[in-house]
Amino acid sequence: PRGARGAGPAAPGRGPPMPTLSPNGPTMTRSYRNSEARPPIMQGAPVPPEWRVPAHDWDAPPWNRWSFQHMRELVPTVPVAAGGVPWAMPGAPAHAPAEWDRIAFQTARGQTTSWARMLDDTYTDATLIWQDGRILVETYCNGMTPESDHIVFSVSKSVIGTLAGILIAEGRMDPAAPVTDYLPELAATAWAGARLGHVLDMTSGVRFDETYGNRDAQIFLLDVAANLKPPYPWMQPETLPGSIWDLILRLTEREAPHGARFDYRSIETDVLGQVIERVTGQRLAELVSDRLWRPMGAERDGYFTVDRAGFAMADGGFNAGLRDLARFGRLLLEDGRRDGRAIVPAEWIADIRRGDHGLFNDYGRAFLPDGRYRNQFWIMDAARPAHLSLGIFGQHILVDPDSGTVAVKLSSWPDFLSPEGWLLDWINGVRAVVAAHRG
Repeated sequence: PRGARGAGPAAPGRGPPMPTLSPNGPTMTRSYRNSEARPPIMQGAPVPPEWRVPAHDWDAPPWNRWSFQHMRELVPTVPVAAGGVPWAMPGAPAHAPAEWDRIAFQTARGQTTSWARMLDDTYTDATLIWQDGRILVETYCNGMTPESDHIVFSVSKSVIGTLAGILIAEGRMDPAAPVTDYLPELAATAWAGARLGHVLDMTSGVRFDETYGNRDAQIFLLDVAANLKPPYPWMQPETLPGSIWDLILRLTEREAPHGARFDYRSIETDVLGQVIERVTGQRLAELVSDRLWRPMGAERDGYFTVDRAGFAMADGGFNAGLRDLARFGRLLLEDGRRDGRAIVPAEWIADIRRGDHGLFNDYGRAFLPDGRYRNQFWIMDAARPAHLSLGIFGQHILVDPDSGTVAVKLSSWPDFLSPEGWLLDWINGVRAVVAAHRG
């Protein structure tokens, strides 16, 4: 089945141990829930070889339960500086009240569960619910704390999409313009004739295979080009792209007319990031800091993973703390304003919620039946303004203007995606907590 770095139904989320690539060949591993004993991953002085995170399998279970909070120790990164006075997030208890842990609701499969059980079942690292101007729930698990950072994978796309919206409002970029106006080199690629808006909405016709079960898929080349992993054993190192830009230039096959269909492909966001750097003359991490992270009132620095050319991995390399991700969601909830000051154009956020939502595909409808994709965000229901930022392994930001809610979840699922409806289980749980709060 096809899987994408954003979200959706595909590979199994639980079940038999998953074969991985270890330094000594294939091994069998399983993950652990928060209610189970934590294995001594990366513990000891020195760390025993059997508990060192494998270079190819840092995102596989059980290693990912450690590595998602320690990416700086695994790959090169660049900071996204915070600064100034943090945006106040009042009413934050250290943990969810016990009575909320017991709140019952229905899972996506029609079973009854509780908030606490759902968090355990879905390998939660941290979660936060902001509603009606205060934090209702702030819970940390699996060793994570308010001072921890966590990789958010394709939630990064929404951060980059928001930065693009700021620059578009300033007239520095135009969704209707050919992408080759900004990156002339792409005239020799499958993006020739595509508009910037096609890249934003992932509706270009460029072929990019993001099937995790297919080792020949280009998503594995992106892992190597982005400097996230060494070459896989089946690859010939001398033929590999040296950076994300090198991979972009290799994509010359078009499989559909531009603008004719939606198809989720992470490389589109990396093209968007290259456009942003070209028109501004600044690196992405600096821009996110200057135009979003600092003005928003982030409490702590974030950071991006970078490739060998120093390019921040726009499609999935951002890392940040739980509260600052909630501040990002709150900024979107409040129409781009912090304490009355406009940071993100309200028109851009309105376009995410109410823009042209005509294109979607069967893959998307399998987990969001009335959903859409717009400007690097997932739309839950084309008739309502709520939207999602989603990353593999269970990274979620929900912004629901109808209920005044922002909710964030950071996870380390055992697999890229969950066919069991874990995203919807969490959303149902958030709604149950909000309903209980409102009485």
